[in-house]
Amino acid sequence: MQSTAPALPDVLCLRDIRFEDAAALLAGYGLELVLVGDGEPIPGSYWGEPEAGIIGPTVYVRRDTPVHSMLHEACHLIVLPPERRVQVHTDATDSVPEEDATCYLQIVLAGRLPGVGSDRLMADMDAWGYTYRLGSTRAWFEQDAEDARAWLTARGLLL
Repeated sequence: MQSTAPALPDVLCLRDIRFEDAAALLAGYGLELVLVGDGEPIPGSYWGEPEAGIIGPTVYVRRDTPVHSMLHEACHLIVLPPERRVQVHTDATDSVPEEDATCYLQIVLAGRLPGVGSDRLMADMDAWGYTYRLGSTRAWFEQDAEDARAWLTARGLLL
């Protein structure tokens, strides 16, 4: 019997990097990264497995969670003030500027994650289906994300 499920794109997953590196990166922002067992449900996952989940200041992942998903959900929490973080369960965004800032920041943080880098993350975002009006994540990041950069800079999240 042949599977009719679509094949997932070939993107970096948590199993492809050192969990400790990812956990340390998130801890620097006051977040906890929790590894859920293979095949177990991911708490707080908006899109369902294998996508990362968020509840309060905690990001939940499995080994098959894409790195871009872990960073995206973590960045949703990072852009929020601490008093809003603790209220988050599954869905953190309430505005387009926050979503744009989240996407921008995940690309920046990928550059600080050994074995990932911003270039690979942008390629993975494209492969996974992120869409931008200029046609690619890189084009958006380099040519159309001034508002996201300004939003993050104004809040002290970018230097």
